[in-house]
Amino acid sequence: MKRALLSVWNKDGIIDLARTLHQAGIELLSSGGTAKVLTASNIPIIEVSEYTGFPEMMDGRVKTLHPKIHGGILGRRGTDDAIMKEHNIGPIDLVVVNLYPFEEMTKQSLPLDELIEFIDIGGPAMIRAAAKNFQDVLVVIDPADYPALMNAVSSKKSFSKEERLAYARKVFARMAAYDGAISNYLYGLEEELPSVYSVQFRNGRMLRYGENPHQIAAVYGESGIGGSLPLQGKAMSYNNYLDVDAAVGLLREFDECAAVIVKHNNPCGVATGEIIRDVYIAARDVDPVSAYGGIVAVNREVTPDLAKEIASTFIEVLVAPSFSEEAREILKTKENLRLLHLTDPAGHAAIRTIDGGALVQVTPVQREEWRVVTDRDPTADEEAAMMLAMKVCKHVKSNAIIFADKNRALGIGAGQMSRVDSAKIAISKAQFSLKGSVVASDAFLPFSDTLEVAAEAGATALIQPGGSIRDNEVIAEANRRKMAMVFTGIRYFRH
Repeated sequence: MKRALLSVWNKDGIIDLARTLHQAGIELLSSGGTAKVLTASNIPIIEVSEYTGFPEMMDGRVKTLHPKIHGGILGRRGTDDAIMKEHNIGPIDLVVVNLYPFEEMTKQSLPLDELIEFIDIGGPAMIRAAAKNFQDVLVVIDPADYPALMNAVSSKKSFSKEERLAYARKVFARMAAYDGAISNYLYGLEEELPSVYSVQFRNGRMLRYGENPHQIAAVYGESGIGGSLPLQGKAMSYNNYLDVDAAVGLLREFDECAAVIVKHNNPCGVATGEIIRDVYIAARDVDPVSAYGGIVAVNREVTPDLAKEIASTFIEVLVAPSFSEEAREILKTKENLRLLHLTDPAGHAAIRTIDGGALVQVTPVQREEWRVVTDRDPTADEEAAMMLAMKVCKHVKSNAIIFADKNRALGIGAGQMSRVDSAKIAISKAQFSLKGSVVASDAFLPFSDTLEVAAEAGATALIQPGGSIRDNEVIAEANRRKMAMVFTGIRYFRH
């Protein structure tokens, strides 16, 4: 390795790397801000403009776009040597480049004519050229790879073809993400969702199998649930990730102390209260049969008392913001139990694949406009129960019917083709009396039959979006039964 080109926006680690390369006798080419930083650190460099004999121009837009640079990168050793010599093009053996931070700058609400200056041209051209010629040129774009590079240079270790290819792969993955971000931004200037939508998921990890043992699967992601790894226990499975995503999505609805238990992507227990151990027990008792082998998510630290309750039964995953040291020791007795930290939401659009394409969905912040439509207003307790029931309803597969009191779900009916059948299932699964409970529906009631079934089970109030052509019939039935009913105006289908 005789010559390296260094041109980076992110200067982290570049001084140490450049010094190591210089001490190894490698000639350094650099330009712009990188050249200034290295010169200020007394590291000898050759300015690109001096090397090419062509000045940097157009406010730095044109620095490295020159045949002596790209010929030195793209020239095939043993094939293009003669033409390189004819045109006085020296080989460039190492390219260390990272790009203008276009993605970060889009978050600063810059005018387009300012933001456009953060679309890198020379950087992508150089790293693509180096990655194409990876057999002869090593390309490094990630400061996290500098230590390995410095160690190899210091020990005079050469890089294998496989290692060079691995670095080249990083380049093309980075360029796909970079160009995708630019495309999405420009298409999105006049559209809520772009007509061409680019997405990249990184940090792929193979899973033992998919939903079933005959299916091949991997998980991708660097943040949120997708980036989560267990603190203890077995590796996460495909179904574990799906269920954790469902559990955490519901748990984030609550600021107060709450516990959520999920089984097969639907909540089977939800409760709130003051003490996390008691809240968990209340959630588990909503449907103890289904809770066995489920996913538990809590929004308070796992205490020793809670850990003992968790350890007394079988659950697959426990998600929490933190775990006390004593709780960790107790939970170590459950060797297969996976512990996960409760993550902050990643905030990406929701993407679901379908045959030949994908569905992309964003959920803007919305506010329910509650409107009492019956003769009777809900009581304070009924209103509190409605709030809990509707939070749960958002996260249950349609058709969803939830019975609740002000502290927990009492009966959960999920995923039925008929709304009244969901109500009947919720009633059949209830472990406690439904007398005085409220019931929530994720969509409007097309007929009064669901309300009638709920009332006969003991519900005294109902909350739903409203909007049916038969709303008046349902309201009349509620008044006849002296039930309170609230319309929210927002539907929560979940397919």
